[in-house]
Amino acid sequence: MTQNIYDNPAFFEGYSQLGRSVHGLAGAAEWPALRAMLPDLRGLRVVDLGCGYGWFCRHASEQGAASVLGLDVSEAMLARATSMTKDPLIRYERADLETLELPEAAFDFVYSSLTLHYIEDLPRLLATVHRALVPGGRLVFSIEHPIYMAPTNPSWVIDAEGRRTWPLDRYSAEGPRSTDWLAKGVIKHHRTIGTQLNMMIRQGFTINHFEEWGPTDAEIAAQPALAEERDRPMMMLIAAHR
Repeated sequence: MTQNIYDNPAFFEGYSQLGRSVHGLAGAAEWPALRAMLPDLRGLRVVDLGCGYGWFCRHASEQGAASVLGLDVSEAMLARATSMTKDPLIRYERADLETLELPEAAFDFVYSSLTLHYIEDLPRLLATVHRALVPGGRLVFSIEHPIYMAPTNPSWVIDAEGRRTWPLDRYSAEGPRSTDWLAKGVIKHHRTIGTQLNMMIRQGFTINHFEEWGPTDAEIAAQPALAEERDRPMMMLIAAHR
């Protein structure tokens, strides 16, 4: 079963203070780039893997989706999503993405935000998603960048010439990594960029767009703290179709 860290009270409380939790999609710095990768959602049957508070589910319905299914392993997340949603076109279900089953050719679009790095058996999940999409159906997701996941420590190191560096720890050694983020012992699954992309290709996806996300000048001007994202990418954004 997926590590259900979001039902840890301390973790959930910390997560609830993040900008993306308070302000929704507008509070996620990468949202403009992700939004540009989305298809026209009008009339589409949509599923959100790791829906959290349901921000994207509500966005999809507002954009004219025919139906929206939000899936999450966390009861706390689903309770919050349900309390914030008054839309009969949206339904939420508890699901462990490690063992997820979806009906064949039942969806036109699959979305996921910063969830798939928690999944150990990602090939299985991608195969499930591929079967669940209609021919030509789209997948768009964000995932933590493996360079961000593999530093030796969470701090900048100053080299002999006074330059900041972000040292990597066993980048090619794939597998689970434990980190302390909002709570101790959060498990994420480290994969190289090549492994991630080739995994999708093997499952039958055609990759349409790949982006190592970084903030624009305008975004840095609005939020100066984003400047460090220019030095090492925090996440990858990927769009593909069946």
